[in-house]
Amino acid sequence: MHSMDARAESLAHAIGARVKQERKGRGWTLDQLAAHAGLSRRMLVNVEQGSANPSVGTLLRLSDALGVGLPALVESPASRTATLTRNGEGAVLWTGDRGGRGVLVAGTQPPNVVELWDWTLAPGEEHRSEPHSAGTRELLHVQDGVVTMAVGEDRFELARGDALTFDGDLAHAYMNTTDEPARFSLTVYEPGVGAAHRTEIPNA
Repeated sequence: MHSMDARAESLAHAIGARVKQERKGRGWTLDQLAAHAGLSRRMLVNVEQGSANPSVGTLLRLSDALGVGLPALVESPASRTATLTRNGEGAVLWTGDRGGRGVLVAGTQPPNVVELWDWTLAPGEEHRSEPHSAGTRELLHVQDGVVTMAVGEDRFELARGDALTFDGDLAHAYMNTTDEPARFSLTVYEPGVGAAHRTEIPNA
């Protein structure tokens, strides 16, 4: 358990350093970034110091406000043509209370960001997501078990091998209502990351 704690702490510090680097690169104060991301200044300070374990929703707000996309906050900047993530090296950005995990294993650079996730949900677990930015699409493919998806007002039950494509700009939830673990891969496509902010935000 210790190594996971250490990994989570290391990831939190890496994310904090990247957020601070991106914010300073834009000449923004803490208050400016907090306002653009819709977060409290205290939360932003905690994230930058690496003392907070930010939720996926918080990270998405920050990456959208900075115009860099979520993968850029958890990966070190790379100019190489390929980035290899070995088994077990992905960024664990969600941990369920019964042992489930949401792991960001790969992603592309903005403006059109694609994220690849490896999710496990323990029996009885669920992850609720607020709507992402307009135009976001998600593709889910069940590897093991049964996953129940709520997308807006609709519900879908997916068994092993089933896939679902849906609009990520609606409120949605991933649930395991069975007594067996479930695992699925998830691809998130977020087009035009940062485009709105580039025109809205004056140079500070």
